[in-house]
Amino acid sequence: MMVVAEGLNDRELERYVQRIDDRWPLERALLGGARVDDVHGAGPQRERGAEYVVILVSEGFGGVPWLERVYQAGSLWDAAEMGDLADVHCYTPREFERKLATLPVVGRVAAEGLDLLAARPSSA
Repeated sequence: MMVVAEGLNDRELERYVQRIDDRWPLERALLGGARVDDVHGAGPQRERGAEYVVILVSEGFGGVPWLERVYQAGSLWDAAEMGDLADVHCYTPREFERKLATLPVVGRVAAEGLDLLAARPSSA
């Protein structure tokens, strides 16, 4: 089992990443949002924003309409297990690089979020 951060459902995050990776081989999988900020010690007196922000990067998203990939990846998120919905972003590597510069939430999650692939056990 991967260990992401105390206070998050590591087991379900691992299963979610695997469900996505089974469909689109992932190059990056990042997790941010208010729940991750909580784990990092952010104070309770703040505007929370989305509870979870998931950024998925895969070359496999190429040719798949953006709304379709977001809908499919979002439908694989188990809100009951995680305790809330996720704001899911699905990009090709090239789209991700553009969004880093143009979409503040993407830049923030990339800089401060959790790397879900780095937390995975190696399959050696």
